[in-house]
Amino acid sequence: MIVRILGEGQFDVSDGAIDRLNQLDAAVESSVESGDEEAFAGALAALLEGVRTVGVAHAVDSLDESDLILPPSDATIDEVRQLLSDDGLIPG
Repeated sequence: MIVRILGEGQFDVSDGAIDRLNQLDAAVESSVESGDEEAFAGALAALLEGVRTVGVAHAVDSLDESDLILPPSDATIDEVRQLLSDDGLIPG
């Protein structure tokens, strides 16, 4: 699966890592729903770091489409609220 972090790049993430990323995504979703800015900042940072940790940088010169697109690290809670679906940022 190819995951794009806006403003940063794409990462190849194995299907086996998606469960862990979904746990981090749930924390983002929960903090957005509660409006807790401090928890949101930490949860978004953890999710993006999780992608960087489990993923491998996708070839920069590749034109492959991303399977998932995540907000940049400086995204606001309102910006992420608009991106959320019923499954959070990471479906599953």
